[in-house]
Amino acid sequence: MRQSKTLARIRNNETVRMCALGHFIPGFIKHAAHNGFDCIWLDLEHRNFTERDVQALLAHSHLHDIDIMLRAPTLEKIRLYRFLEDGAAGLMIPHVNTAAKAQMLVDAVKHPPLGDRGLDGAGLDADYLVGGLEGVADYLSKVNDETFLVVQIETPEAVNNVEEIAAVDGVSAIFVGPGDLGLRLKHHDGDMTLEGAFETVAAACKRHGTAWGTPVGTIEDLVKRQAQGGQLLAHGGDFGAMMKMLKSCGENFSDNPRGAAS
Repeated sequence: MRQSKTLARIRNNETVRMCALGHFIPGFIKHAAHNGFDCIWLDLEHRNFTERDVQALLAHSHLHDIDIMLRAPTLEKIRLYRFLEDGAAGLMIPHVNTAAKAQMLVDAVKHPPLGDRGLDGAGLDADYLVGGLEGVADYLSKVNDETFLVVQIETPEAVNNVEEIAAVDGVSAIFVGPGDLGLRLKHHDGDMTLEGAFETVAAACKRHGTAWGTPVGTIEDLVKRQAQGGQLLAHGGDFGAMMKMLKSCGENFSDNPRGAAS
């Protein structure tokens, strides 16, 4: 089966070069791979895709040899591992507040002996059974080690439980969601701060050998989170690029005297 570039970076203690995709733009996948990215964060939590849209994007990721980390819109076990069968390199699950929920997710997306995922052996992830039963055996020897589960820390409860969450066998990485966590901290009684939460997550992940990450909007953020040990760092994406490009092009018209309104 295809090897995960994300996991290779994590195992080498390197930064995973990740960008975000929230729209059906197959060409984006080629451009991301061409520009040296390892992984695309495909967001199905806040964006709507058809099943065929997702399958097409996942096929493109295999064609261009880049991981897709799919943020799932469901906790349904069968739907989760079907995303992996269709070619996702990994899954990210929002709002994981407890180790019990993290363990439930491991059971859903990892094959025995680590979890309880159902076996098909005929999906894109297993090369559509082209290798026959020997190919399935080879696939089973690699699949748990070449697919990843990322759980999101987005609440004060999750921060308080991060030590236990990071210790769950089968959780590949923890991803801090600063938007949701920051929003909840505004309504939380206590002295927890967003930066304090990052420090707590970083320390817990270091103790348990679990990777962690977060979105980074600027080069300064990128350097800061790298210095804290963050590896799974999302920087750039289709939405931000579109806004910057249209702003720049609109200003070009405004700056052109012949394009100015009379």
